[in-house]
Amino acid sequence: MKHIFKKGTNEDAPVLLLLHGTGGNEEDLVPLGSLLSPESSILSVRGNVLENGMPRFFRRLAEGVFDEEDLKFRTKELHDFLDEVAGKYEFNRNNVVAVGYSNGANIAGSLLFHYKTSLRGAVLHHPMVPLRGIQLPDLKGVRVFIGAGKNDPICPPQETEELEHLLIEAGAKVETHWENYGHQLTQPEAERAAGWFQTYYL
Repeated sequence: MKHIFKKGTNEDAPVLLLLHGTGGNEEDLVPLGSLLSPESSILSVRGNVLENGMPRFFRRLAEGVFDEEDLKFRTKELHDFLDEVAGKYEFNRNNVVAVGYSNGANIAGSLLFHYKTSLRGAVLHHPMVPLRGIQLPDLKGVRVFIGAGKNDPICPPQETEELEHLLIEAGAKVETHWENYGHQLTQPEAERAAGWFQTYYL
């Protein structure tokens, strides 16, 4: 997978797995990663799927309708990629926190839904429920921040609330922050995520 890796100055700080939104690339969330944890190593990945020339992490059938088989395949692909590059870049595979926006938040959520130990935690900006009707792994000890917009046309509030409920039911500790905006990632939301991250991980 096309990516960039920037080694941090604190090896004990979580490695940030940065996952962009539709049409983005591996450079997009680097400033957000630096805001969350300036000393962390950063692994920023570009999605392997193209939709009308725009990078994504998995295919969709329509707006808000995911190709579930491709989602499962791409989730495993990303999980295996993390296992592979942890050795290459010599970072602690058990100390990875995903930071995703929109489509990137959805693939991060799918990692949580499918793999017990893939992520230590996650910062999910405007995520949807990645998959319904599956048994989630035991997520006890995993912390998740969800940033959401009360007027988000792509991810309505009930979608956020359902995701929050599913993660809590699986044992995760979840904090949801609401903004009175739409699907965009705002500076106040990013700063709230940084405060959360620094409280629990630094």
